[in-house]
This record gives sequence, C-alpha cells and structure tokens, in this order.
Amino acid sequence: MYDLDELVKASKTLVIFKELNKDRVLRSFIDTLSYIYSENNDAAVDSYCEFISGLYEYGDDLTKYMQSLILESENLYIIKKAENRPTGELLDECLANELYLLEKIASVPCERILSKLDNKNFMPRYRTSDCDFSKLYADRIHGLDKFGYGIFAQYHMFLSKDGEIVPVKYPDEISLSDFSGYEMERKQVIDNTLALLAGKPANNVLLYGDCGTGKSSTVKAIANDYAKNGLRLIELKKKQLHELPDIVKQISRNPLKFIIFIDDLSFTEDDDDFAALKAILEGSVSSSANNICIYATSNRRHLIRETFSARKGDEIHFKDTMQELISLSDRFGLTITFTKPDKIHYLSVVEELAKKYEIKMPLEELKTQAEAFALTRAGRSPRVAKQFIEYIKGSEE
Repeated sequence: MYDLDELVKASKTLVIFKELNKDRVLRSFIDTLSYIYSENNDAAVDSYCEFISGLYEYGDDLTKYMQSLILESENLYIIKKAENRPTGELLDECLANELYLLEKIASVPCERILSKLDNKNFMPRYRTSDCDFSKLYADRIHGLDKFGYGIFAQYHMFLSKDGEIVPVKYPDEISLSDFSGYEMERKQVIDNTLALLAGKPANNVLLYGDCGTGKSSTVKAIANDYAKNGLRLIELKKKQLHELPDIVKQISRNPLKFIIFIDDLSFTEDDDDFAALKAILEGSVSSSANNICIYATSNRRHLIRETFSARKGDEIHFKDTMQELISLSDRFGLTITFTKPDKIHYLSVVEELAKKYEIKMPLEELKTQAEAFALTRAGRSPRVAKQFIEYIKGSEE
C-alpha cells in the first residue's frame, strides 16, 4: 500500500494522464493528501470538503469517478491506438505504471482520510469499489470503435463552434420507436447507416420533402439509437460548410463512425458554400474517409433557389453553369422523399400516436378533431398530428 505522501509525489509524475491533475475532484483529493502529510489540518478539511462537493455532483464512489476520468481521457496513448500507430515498449511501460498509480489513488478508503483529520463535526463520506484499471483500459482500447475517447466517449451529438467540435450536452432524446408512418423511407436511412457502421460502402443521403414529415427527426433518432454502436453526429449550419474539410480532417482517422448532418439545406445561385459541399460529395482527396457520411435535409429537390432573372445574362456557357447548380442533389448517393401524407395516412398517424399517449377520446371524434386541427395549421403532416395529440393529452389531464 502506498503511503499518502508517496501518492502525492507520484501524482506529479503523470505523463499520459497529466491532464487529470487539472480535474477539480482529483485535484482537491490530492491536495487533501498533501495537507494531511504537511499536518495542515484546517487546509486538509477545507480541501476534503471541496473534493466531496465535486464528487457528489457525479455520485459518491471515488473509484467509479476515476474510471470515468481515465476512460474519457484524450491522451497521446489512446490517440495512437485509435489511429493504429505503434506505441512502443517505453510508452506501454509508462501506461502500466500510471494505471497502477491511479488505481491506488482511487482505492484510498474514506476511513483512512477521516482518521487523519482532526475535526469533531460531521464529515461527509465517500465510497470506493474494486476495479482493475489495467483490464478496464485494455477493454476500452479494444472497443474504441464502439466507445470512442475524449469528448466522443462522453457525448454522441456535436456542433461546430468557430471550427471546434463541441458536444450537445442535452440532445433531443427522440427514438425511432417514437415514429408512426414513413417506415419504408426511414428503413432506407437506417440500412445506409448500418452499412456505415459495418464498414461497408455507404452513401451520402439527401432527405427531401415537405415540412413536418420527420426528415430531421429521423436523422437525430438514428443517431440516438445507434450511439451505442459507435455512431456520432456532428450538425453543421449551412453557413459553416466552409469548415467541412477541417472537420473531416479531424475525424477521418477516428475509429468511430460519423454522420455530418446539415439541416434545411439550400443555396442561392452565387453561394460561396456551394463549392465546399460539392467537393466533399464528389470525394476530393481531403474527404476520402470511409467513416463519414453526410446526411442533409431540404424542402427543395434541387437545393438551389432559382429566379427567372438568374436565367438571363451574358454568360457564354450559361447552360453548363445552371446544370451544375441544379444537379447538386444528384451528387448524393441516396435521395429519399418524404411527402405530405394524404388523409388516410395522416389519420393513421393520429391513431398510432393516440395509442402511445393513451388518449381517452373516442376514435371517430378524435379523427374529426384531428382534421379540423390540420386545417388551422399548414395542412396534414406527422408534426401536426403530434401537436394535435399533445394538445388533446394536455386537455384531458
């Protein structure tokens, strides 16, 4: 067993996991050990309470907290493993020693700390549990294509902010089981995603159709349901398309599979972002990554907002230019159309949702009100059906 002062000294020698020393919980715990060793009781008590305060935000088990820190650490060792680069004997030796040290820190029992503190007041406690950190980390290395590392181990949906990939901490929790209708259209997207996850050739996908038919929700539900299989989603706004090459470069060697999601995509004739997307879809050298697919939604089949005035001008090869613009959608390998439902389809969606929400209203009356509700909105759609059912459910309660 390490002496407490030895743990303090050893924690300063971390190389692979050196960033862990910046963590508030671990830092406060190490400071507590240091103050105990230097016999600074008041500072030790303060630091211990700071440690407990931080730990309780996540749970009460120090060992489990340390496990999460280690598994989510984006460090030089795991990056080399993710990119199939050799680590070398000395780096492997360093990893083994650091995991052993961190396991010892995570195993310090609460009673041992409290016995060193001179305090007559109530002192909050923490738990520890058994864990083999070396085996835990080896299992994670072998499962990188499912679990990922760094922020990709913590979250599964992301945005781009100033060129940096940042997590969506509270994403929409929609699931494929929440949908009614459009099974055939949705199955095409699911099958393409499964091919991507299996490492097989997969297409970039354009989900085209009317508003409220579930195009965006389908993509997000797939990202939620297949996150455990190693799928991650990065959403880009249209004005961020110039960031595509850099984002592709950042994730192209990652063992996870990625959907780059562009919602409500459309262009004007002289749009600068057009070229960036075109290059990616055509598979330029910088974008030839087999772990990435682009999924885009649009209400426009050809993605380009055309005007009659745009068709007038003095360009010599005008027809070639226009053809290039309107054919962008053809560069998606798979185009799936979501059209507004007819009355029968719309009411079947209403009926299915009514069962899920346990609506008490008689079915015929419900259908009559659902039709009237659609007339006050933009017409029939799955979105309107859901809004109607939620309205009825709220009224019944």
